Amino acid sequence: MEVVCPIDEKCAPEIAALLQPPPPREIQDYLDQLLASREGCRLKVRQDGDFGKGVYADVDFKEGELLLRDQMLFGCQHPSNKIDCLVCSFCFRFIGTLELQIGRRLFFQDLGLSSSHGCDTGSCSNVSNEHGASDSSDGDDVTDEKIYEDSRTCASGSKRAKVPLPKEIVESLMNGEMVLPYSDKFSLPPVTPCSGGCQEAYYCSKACADADWNSFHSLLCTGEKSEAFSTKALLRFVQHANETNDIFILAAKAIAYTILRYRKSKAILLSSYMKDTAHVMDNFHMPLLLEAWKPISVGHKRRWWDCIALPEDVDPSEEAVFRMQIKELAFTSLQLLKAAIFDKECEPLFSLDIYGQIIGMFELNNLDLVVASPVEDYFLYIDDLPSPEKEEAKKVSQPYLDALGDEYALCCEGTAFFPFQSCMNHSCHPNAKAFKREERWSSNDSGIEAHFEGRRGHHFIHRGGFTL
Repeated sequence: MEVVCPIDEKCAPEIAALLQPPPPREIQDYLDQLLASREGCRLKVRQDGDFGKGVYADVDFKEGELLLRDQMLFGCQHPSNKIDCLVCSFCFRFIGTLELQIGRRLFFQDLGLSSSHGCDTGSCSNVSNEHGASDSSDGDDVTDEKIYEDSRTCASGSKRAKVPLPKEIVESLMNGEMVLPYSDKFSLPPVTPCSGGCQEAYYCSKACADADWNSFHSLLCTGEKSEAFSTKALLRFVQHANETNDIFILAAKAIAYTILRYRKSKAILLSSYMKDTAHVMDNFHMPLLLEAWKPISVGHKRRWWDCIALPEDVDPSEEAVFRMQIKELAFTSLQLLKAAIFDKECEPLFSLDIYGQIIGMFELNNLDLVVASPVEDYFLYIDDLPSPEKEEAKKVSQPYLDALGDEYALCCEGTAFFPFQSCMNHSCHPNAKAFKREERWSSNDSGIEAHFEGRRGHHFIHRGGFTL
């Protein structure tokens, strides 16, 4: 049966306006302003009527030289990975202490909850359906890349059995009673809890906590101070996303982001009018919503159920059924989200068409988010110590390494959408790479740094041209 969303018909003109790409000049102005805000950026975005957007270098670059430091617009850690890695919910920096990171891993591992799959990341989303299909694809449809690249592997090459530690030892790590030798060399920022009171989001600083709250989390928090319409409904939405496809969490962030931008612009507008505010909103409601939507409007989109690749285990004769299942899955998620954070003035955002286009934008553009674990660096540091310091340190550290086993260095893994990277297309012969520089952590630092080898005037990202 065909999925029908009432809002699609009710708000058809508004939805069409939101999905209509902005005029080229408007896109160019927006991207130029965004580029101007990027640190040391020497790039230009140009538009081609046949091929879309492309990124060009204004100067010559040497191999390994910084090309672009792009700030993510939307990002999330995979829910299963939260068991293994405690990171800032805004910038994805590891937080707490080295002992806390190891203690949490061992605690959940003993409960049988550790994901323990190393640093091999998947696609931006994984669909759970009766076919057991994954919604990743090859070629031009999906451009997933790893943000973090390292010459080292994330875990040792040889398999070894895990040697469990007593419960009281694990607890001493988590509560700070146990301090590992040389762990002060790998200090992490203290854990800052969510100001809304939820037990899901944690941060590296108040700056990151405030930025996340103002951008998305105030509407998506399940705590007592949440601004969601219904936190119970929100919990149901999150549970559904965790059980089916965590890309829905990212789509919810995009909708919450747009609603909060709209509300802020509306408050500023109405503050300049003393009366007849209803008449003002009649004239400015849609322009305000379009402006709030602008950062998403410039991204290349298709409906998720149209652009998702057909999994290998799905027979081509079943393609129509498969795509309908994906559409139904999205509609179920949307209905749960609508019950949680619906805003009447932003009703078009809760149409299935909009929701599908947002997820499709992520499917076509997202990067895998991978941040290396400090736990790996710690054990490598111990291994590189000179004698007799190495032997003394290993008397304490080796039992923890043995308890962690081969998966001792699991990375933070997730998915993220970046404005300028989304202007880039995939190539099997890239002249650029994207990753996170470990030394560049700072408050509100949620960007990636891309390095590439190119020449003046060469567009390194373009359909058929030089690419990531």
